[in-house]
Amino acid sequence: MLINRLVEITMNPKYFLSLSLVFLILSFSFSEATVRFVSKSGTSTPPYTSWQTAADSIRKCINVCNFGDTIYVANGIYKERIDMIPGLTLIGAGMDSCIIDTRQLSTPYYSMRTYDGCYVKGFGIYCRNASEGWGVYILNSTMEFCKIQEASLGIDAGTSQNESTHIYKNIVNNVWNGIVCEGKPVISENIISALITALTSQINSSPTYYNNIINGNNSDVGFYDALGFVSKLNSNQFVGSGNYTFWSYGNDSITNNIVYGTDGNWGVGMIGAGSKATNNHFQNNNTVLYYDQPGGSPQILKYNNLWENGLNAIYTTIDSTNIFNNPMFVNADSMDFHLQKYSPLIDAGDPNILDKDGSRSDIGIYGGPFGESYKYLDLAPRAPINLTAVVDTNTISLFWNRNTEADTSFYKVYRDTVINFTIDSTKLISSSADTSFIELNPHNVTKYVYKVTCVDKQGNESEPSTEVVVNITGVENYPQLISDYQLYQNYPNPFNPNTIISYRLKERGYVKLYVYDIKGELISVLVNRDQEAGFYQVEFPSIGNGLPTVPNNSNLASGIYIYQIMIRSERDIPVFTEMKKMVYLK
Repeated sequence: MLINRLVEITMNPKYFLSLSLVFLILSFSFSEATVRFVSKSGTSTPPYTSWQTAADSIRKCINVCNFGDTIYVANGIYKERIDMIPGLTLIGAGMDSCIIDTRQLSTPYYSMRTYDGCYVKGFGIYCRNASEGWGVYILNSTMEFCKIQEASLGIDAGTSQNESTHIYKNIVNNVWNGIVCEGKPVISENIISALITALTSQINSSPTYYNNIINGNNSDVGFYDALGFVSKLNSNQFVGSGNYTFWSYGNDSITNNIVYGTDGNWGVGMIGAGSKATNNHFQNNNTVLYYDQPGGSPQILKYNNLWENGLNAIYTTIDSTNIFNNPMFVNADSMDFHLQKYSPLIDAGDPNILDKDGSRSDIGIYGGPFGESYKYLDLAPRAPINLTAVVDTNTISLFWNRNTEADTSFYKVYRDTVINFTIDSTKLISSSADTSFIELNPHNVTKYVYKVTCVDKQGNESEPSTEVVVNITGVENYPQLISDYQLYQNYPNPFNPNTIISYRLKERGYVKLYVYDIKGELISVLVNRDQEAGFYQVEFPSIGNGLPTVPNNSNLASGIYIYQIMIRSERDIPVFTEMKKMVYLK
């Protein structure tokens, strides 16, 4: 009876195909895998099963391999394209010493293709150049600890099964497009620098991206969704400058990322329609949220922190769950985005999303399920900036920018008569909750040197500010500040109704200080005359110095404005030009 049933199953085409697949898998599973070797000093004689009998070519070694085999490749430059077979493991000696170089080979321009069940590790892969060729095509496989560069497309990652491709801890740089995804690959902990697009979700794809670092480097787009299903972006860093960080029409989930503009800022933090951004930090974006009205429903922006950006939103509004605070990172300049102990971003995220320790999620890359549990450090505030001095007949006045840390308490003012002095209690002359200090002009002293520190509510004191040196002439009583030319960031910024623009002259010169709108049209002439060396402040908008300017802010539209200073020496030679942005919010 049992034999008859087996015959019946075998003769049925539907069962026969499934049974054949089972036998095929079992035959692979029980066959003995072979370890093989490749070296530049190898031979052309198989089976390449030891370093002494290693192949001199990766392709030659692959040609004698079977499903499940492993190949180890020694240091060297291998000028060949690699076509893997399914189930093959290929391990190089290191991304900086084991190189696959196809830059001088003829078309087609690809360096490596992998298929079902492959594993690749430890190679440097040079494809063609930054505008031609593909570095790696990978399907249902894993690639990690490789460096891919000089390609039009760094990695083309595809899946025919759920999450069966994993791209992990690779470096992709000097490419037009970083990683393009089809299906549901998982892209994690990579470092990507691309000229056009770093991450791309193709049509009908649903990748997961987490803990990647995207270096903008004046790129066009950080992440682009070409009408995919739902891409998940968690705990990624987008640092640098580019046109768009997230360009999304795919109902994507964008959670606990950092967008930190440098060297000219990101243009737009998030453009498109339909997607949801939660628990992200946006800093130094010209515009945070741009709703593409014909593209679909507005984006959802909830429980994010927006700090030092230009415009917050265009064609939409910002939800009241979002906050606008100094994030108090440990050190953003070195890309350490851990939060300090009293950061307002702690437990400020979506209450329905939890951190790894089970508490309400923090905003930023270390919050949420892909973040980490760590100890919040109680660090001192940053040193006060833009310390300046003005002397008149009776007083010396100091001014500096207000610190924005949430736990700021007060400031200490130190004074000495020597340059580069060390602060201590004997030099302390005042403590102030305000950002200014005034003392009587001593008249019998020729020079004073000042520094200011910031103290937080826990008593931590910052490093001292850059010192300001005042030479008191005794005749004009005017400070001669030992400094170069400088144009300061306006304060406050954003502003309403007015703001102060400060600048410093090293020597006497002819000064032009203009304000333009974002279209480049002249809005105001604030200064247009000769000035002596020293520190100056101008209010905008205002009427001052008898010059044509904006009389009040009634005609100003909310948005970004540009102020530019141009200085010519007494010999009529340009010596300094600088331009900065400021934001007016009604």
